[in-house]
Amino acid sequence: MTVIGWIQILLFCAIVVALVKPLGWYMTRVFNGERTFLSPVLRPVERGLYRIGGVDERREQHWLTYTVAMLLFHVGGFLIIYGLMRLQALLPFNPQDQSAVAADLSFNTAISFITNTNWQNYGGESTLSYLTQMVGLTHQNFLSAATGIALAVALIRGFSRSSMRTIGNFWVDVTRCSLYVLLPICIVYALFL
Repeated sequence: MTVIGWIQILLFCAIVVALVKPLGWYMTRVFNGERTFLSPVLRPVERGLYRIGGVDERREQHWLTYTVAMLLFHVGGFLIIYGLMRLQALLPFNPQDQSAVAADLSFNTAISFITNTNWQNYGGESTLSYLTQMVGLTHQNFLSAATGIALAVALIRGFSRSSMRTIGNFWVDVTRCSLYVLLPICIVYALFL
């Protein structure tokens, strides 16, 4: 390995270590429902999403209910991606008139994107319409990451609340992760790029 390669590794490690304390503190406040510097802007959006989804943010779930909610969320995501890929020839935002993706490739791609492995066996622009890429794949890139973080938070709660029967609310955790953690990171990173 070259000297530049080692410098990059050390720089990456230094950035991660430097971010542990402030990002950990911030995420703890987010997932505990405490006020953060983004609350004045994002709290009304968060409440609106709960109202639309019929979610009571104060009601926590048993681990089994949390798991079922996560699985239903992923089944819905799978069906959306699979449906978009199979029906893309009939849907809008398809200026190249892409045909429907084969059933096996649609299944494989949908599974890989909801599990956040993102395995692709095709050329995105030569196989998928804009709508399929935007609504299906990009949507799942975001939400599968939010689900992974939410499950990690639920696991931490499970260990720290050994005498309690609840581990949080899946819908609240995914919403907060998307709004307060992933969206700001994406905005900052997009400005950086």
